[in-house]
Amino acid sequence: MNTSISVQDKKTFIKWFLQHYQLKKRESVWILNYLTNHEALLAQVHFIREARYCPRGIVISTHCSNDVPFRFYKNHIVTTDAEKSFHDIRLNRTEPIYIQLSFENAHQNANYVAVLEDNPYLPDDFFITKHERKLAKDVLEYTLYEAQKKYLNQKINQALDQKDEDLFKQYATQLEKLTYPTED
Repeated sequence: MNTSISVQDKKTFIKWFLQHYQLKKRESVWILNYLTNHEALLAQVHFIREARYCPRGIVISTHCSNDVPFRFYKNHIVTTDAEKSFHDIRLNRTEPIYIQLSFENAHQNANYVAVLEDNPYLPDDFFITKHERKLAKDVLEYTLYEAQKKYLNQKINQALDQKDEDLFKQYATQLEKLTYPTED
């Protein structure tokens, strides 16, 4: 998703989107049509997730979505007035605009995913909380511990089967030293 999306791909996607979905606000249709007719502006458009984190973002929703019909974010100011956002787009043609489209199963839609880009403004912990990060770390450490323990027990059994006292002592010592990770 980090690759640059061509203006033609964005234009094709918007046309497809407008043919297949009914938007909650008619002004949203005007904005999307305006963008398709101005390639220099369309070059500044980035389809992303979570537009609320962007310095200049728009959320556009369809009737099949439970999200707000329209939101425009600019430098921590939020408005639902689509005309204000339209004027901002017209007046600031060289600034990037980040658009989040909200429709049913959006992130499973191949056409949308094809133009979707990473949102560079998402906070580092957006997708995972500290608690979830710790749980993941604990599960990983436990899994590694159990795998090492299983491996050493198998090696001990092999050494016993082969009546190799040196290997037995080596693996038994390693197993004794193996410790379960504790809290940091």
